[in-house]
Amino acid sequence: MTADTIATNTFSETTKDLLNYEWHTLGEQKVVQTLASHPEAGLTHEEATKRHQQMGANQLTGKSGKSSWLRFLEQFNQPLLYILLTAGMVTLLLKDWLDAGVIFGVTLINVIIGYIQESKAEGAIAALSKAVTTEATIIRDGQKTRLASTELVLGDLVLLASGDKVPADLRLLSVRGLQVDESALTGESVPVEKATASLAVETPLAERSNMVYAGSFVSFGQAEGIVVAIADATETGRISQLIESSTNLKTPLTRNIDKFSKSLLYVILGLAALTFAIGLGQGESWIDVFKASVALVVSAIPEGLPAIVTVTLAIGVSRMARRKAIIRKLPAVETLGSTTVICSDKTGTLTENQMTVQKIYAGGQHYTVSGIGYAPDGEILMDRQPVDFNADGHIALWESLEAGLLCNDSHIEWGDGQWDLVGTPTEGALITAANKAGLTQENLEQLPRIDTIPFESEFQYMATLHELDAKRSLNVIYLKGSVEAILQRCDRLLDAQGQQVALNPAAVEQEVAGMANQGLRVLAFASKEVATKRSLNRNDIDRGLVFLGLQGIIDPPREEAIAAVKACQSAGIQVKMITGDHALTAAAIARQMGICSTEAQVFTGRQLAQMDEKEFAQAAEQGMVFARVAPEQKLHLVKALQSQGEIVAMTGDGVNDAPALKQADIGVAMGIAGAEVAKESADMLLTDDNFASIEAAVEEGRSVYRNLRKAIAFLLPINVGESMTILIAILLATVLPILPIQILWLNMVSSVALIAPLAFEPKSGQVMQQPPRNPRERLLSGGLLQRIIAISVFNWVVIFGMFQWILQTTGNEALARTMAINGLVAAEVFYLLSISQFLPSLVVRIQGKRTPVAYAPAIGIVIVVILQCLFSQWSMMNQVFDTTPLTFIQALICMGVGLPVVFIALILQRFDPLN
Repeated sequence: MTADTIATNTFSETTKDLLNYEWHTLGEQKVVQTLASHPEAGLTHEEATKRHQQMGANQLTGKSGKSSWLRFLEQFNQPLLYILLTAGMVTLLLKDWLDAGVIFGVTLINVIIGYIQESKAEGAIAALSKAVTTEATIIRDGQKTRLASTELVLGDLVLLASGDKVPADLRLLSVRGLQVDESALTGESVPVEKATASLAVETPLAERSNMVYAGSFVSFGQAEGIVVAIADATETGRISQLIESSTNLKTPLTRNIDKFSKSLLYVILGLAALTFAIGLGQGESWIDVFKASVALVVSAIPEGLPAIVTVTLAIGVSRMARRKAIIRKLPAVETLGSTTVICSDKTGTLTENQMTVQKIYAGGQHYTVSGIGYAPDGEILMDRQPVDFNADGHIALWESLEAGLLCNDSHIEWGDGQWDLVGTPTEGALITAANKAGLTQENLEQLPRIDTIPFESEFQYMATLHELDAKRSLNVIYLKGSVEAILQRCDRLLDAQGQQVALNPAAVEQEVAGMANQGLRVLAFASKEVATKRSLNRNDIDRGLVFLGLQGIIDPPREEAIAAVKACQSAGIQVKMITGDHALTAAAIARQMGICSTEAQVFTGRQLAQMDEKEFAQAAEQGMVFARVAPEQKLHLVKALQSQGEIVAMTGDGVNDAPALKQADIGVAMGIAGAEVAKESADMLLTDDNFASIEAAVEEGRSVYRNLRKAIAFLLPINVGESMTILIAILLATVLPILPIQILWLNMVSSVALIAPLAFEPKSGQVMQQPPRNPRERLLSGGLLQRIIAISVFNWVVIFGMFQWILQTTGNEALARTMAINGLVAAEVFYLLSISQFLPSLVVRIQGKRTPVAYAPAIGIVIVVILQCLFSQWSMMNQVFDTTPLTFIQALICMGVGLPVVFIALILQRFDPLN
């Protein structure tokens, strides 16, 4: 049996168990043996082909979408549309083609609008597949080759270099200064330093330094690794499965509308059956009773409700688009307005995603650095005053900045109207800090680099050799790295005047602890003058260095995000930070933003992993910062909050945020810096990547729900008043005060024309001063229900009273019905003016304040007046709707009958304010 055959058999026997391996716990040799590969020559082409046929391509499995017809038909699956379809079928049985056409037309319009809004199929899995599609440099048969990442198989030997995208999950076999950007997967804000040593089994994903994962980027160094997972078995693939299995929750508005519609359906059918039974019991013919029952059904159906819900949400979408928020699904507008908790990722969402030097300790003195990001805008300050580098006392500061600039492999360049970093974020922060002091890499060309010792995690430092003074045969070595690595090589300290004095390591370590407590990542700097030489080795820097200083770096919070968090909190919304970053850094950022105030509100992923379900739910509710969390834990946190009755909004921008974004009641992704999978998983995108836009979204969402309550408060009393009229007429065995076709006219023309303006109502100044709406609150709350009942009774009195009065005095049924209908329309107009902001806006405008005027009600009223004139006065309409022309006095009487609703609305406003 050949060696290749042995390798193949070994691999075949272990294939089923490979997913259970904790690769980070195994030594390099054991990993190679397990995968039946070779640490130098890799796989043979023949073996790689067999494995590719056996395990498939290295690409994620896409989720098949629904057909267009199925998605279209699903739009009919709404209780309210069942009612409309039932009404249409009934009117068809009565051969009322016009009535049936109107009802079916309304149903079809609502279905089309819903289909257009929901037709964007979920593309999260496809986006993840794109995220890992790349080319890779591998070794097969001992030869270096480059091929598509989809061709990789388990056991392939992969070479990584700076700038590469990792094509699969790899166990590292050798590294040289390797740093990997895993922010999209783990939330870590800075590149992670990698090593090869095996780790403990409980090591969290973000701390597995001997592993690199598909979709991450190599920011510095080189490495060699062996493929241990491909396709759906990778960490990115596991996230795709979380996304696919996450529940696509309905929004609170959808749940309330569904519940209300089902209840309304049962009520209407019950009343229709009761009406039919009473009519037969009174000896009426079944045909007349059936028509009366149909009239009751038609009068009770709020045909305008689906339209007003859609229009109101669509207007909310349009307004939010102007405020940098793009809505992918209509109900998401209202959902954000009812949100009780916002779970936000830290890196790139609450923070700038640009590392910045904020504190410097040099020469025994403390300095602060203003400005954020990589733009050279800012100053070096001491005691809040700009440092004058021309004066004495800042030599150590200058040397520290110079060391950070020279011992550096990155650079910053201007392009497309902004400063862009080419290299690692930490080195970019050092360059920017030096730039703020007037130091640039071009200015220091008189100190040309001769040699470099690149950063390696084993040694925790980087060193560069520069020509200092050719005439004096002097070179200078600069070091930057961890405090521990630098301090142990130093025996002197450069003071503020440039004198070398004795070093006190304890004092330096105390300064480091102070910076670390502020969440700063601390780098130390040192230098050493040496005789002229052309190369640099580690023996040159083992001892005898001069300590220059410390620089504290952090990814700072956005200023506008701090204000947005405060605004959300004042609106009664909790803001929680969920991140994969270090707990100390996350807590420091959270304190700066006012998210948390005590350590008891900070939990780590390791702590969460040790909790049972009850403890986890309690931590989710009480905690404000969750650091070092895995993607599964983000998802679990969102679910735990939802189980407590919270309406959860989740913001994020990375692959690691996608499952939680999809599970949340509303997912909010960053539109610019966000990973494609995060965008596809979200309900809303922020086009400016600004957390401050969340505040605008909350404001618009609350305004949308307020306008919907107004619309329901306006629409339902019309239907209930009409239904009461029909029902009481049946009970009293009198002629119907209003005919079915006239009811359709009222509901589909007058009501819709008057209710539509409520969707355009401007936002109230009090909308962000109120706590979030109780997510368990019914759509018809106590105050709103009382309002509906009161106005419904008034509408019934207008219709029934006007009809009976005119009928008794004139004996003309057509005139009585015409005046009853116009009296109801007049009441609708006055009620609209009572609950809208049209009249208050006019008053404010007259007083000279620049407040927008809501013209929509005025336009709706004009349209309705014109339509009612045609309804009453045009002979053709008289024939279709069985009406008769009115005199001027009769029209005034109709207006006068509707006027008292204003006083009723003012009284109700004290108990249930709609504005």
